[in-house]
Amino acid sequence: MYNPIKDGIDKSVRLVSYIEESPPSDLLDYVHCFWELKTLKPLNENFVYHILPDACVNLLFDQSSVNIAAITALQMNHKKLDLGKQFHYVGVQLIPGVWNGDPSEIKSDLVDSPYLGELSLVEVNKKLLNLNFNLQKDILSKFVFELIDKQLIRNNELIAEILKNFDDIQSISDIAGITGLSTRQLQRRIKEALGITPHDFLKILRVHQSFKHHYLDYYTDQSHFIHSFRKITGFTPDKYNKKFDV
Repeated sequence: MYNPIKDGIDKSVRLVSYIEESPPSDLLDYVHCFWELKTLKPLNENFVYHILPDACVNLLFDQSSVNIAAITALQMNHKKLDLGKQFHYVGVQLIPGVWNGDPSEIKSDLVDSPYLGELSLVEVNKKLLNLNFNLQKDILSKFVFELIDKQLIRNNELIAEILKNFDDIQSISDIAGITGLSTRQLQRRIKEALGITPHDFLKILRVHQSFKHHYLDYYTDQSHFIHSFRKITGFTPDKYNKKFDV
């Protein structure tokens, strides 16, 4: 199953904690993980978080300011977010394709303003406040179930089939063969589900899977791998592994 790597935390930074936990078994088709990112004490310099596109949507809650929450995702471009010297975020990373809410609500930049949408993100954020992460996971799980009941999160059979068979996929034609859809149908349905093209979806998956498998499993040669990796992450594989805690 698809297991995207975490976003880039510079190895030189010692006072930033990132943890993630698997969801309960009845949410495995919808949630990749629950996560927490926070400073252990105020930093001397602003922390820059290197965000990678992974085709996932996140439900993000700012515990330092409970009115700030958002639905977030990146398209194809990595980003550097200046989070300042002190921060505390909690979130839910959803499986690609399961978010069925309003796509116009999805943010791709630094979230620093109050949430004004119709979802109960702020109410949930208030419930999370001052609880340890284990208790927060229970609240987040309950919220995900509520979103499932409202059909704002639901299983996307097409994306699930692609993720299940990804090791056997080398091209869009392979996806068409596995799913029984035409190339035009794939273009439309993947764009609707993820906001990106099928080709871009494959590029993202390959880079993330390359952290856990030999790159020749997904690329024709080393040059192809380095070019694709740099386009997605902003670094060559060697420089990325040296700079970030992977």
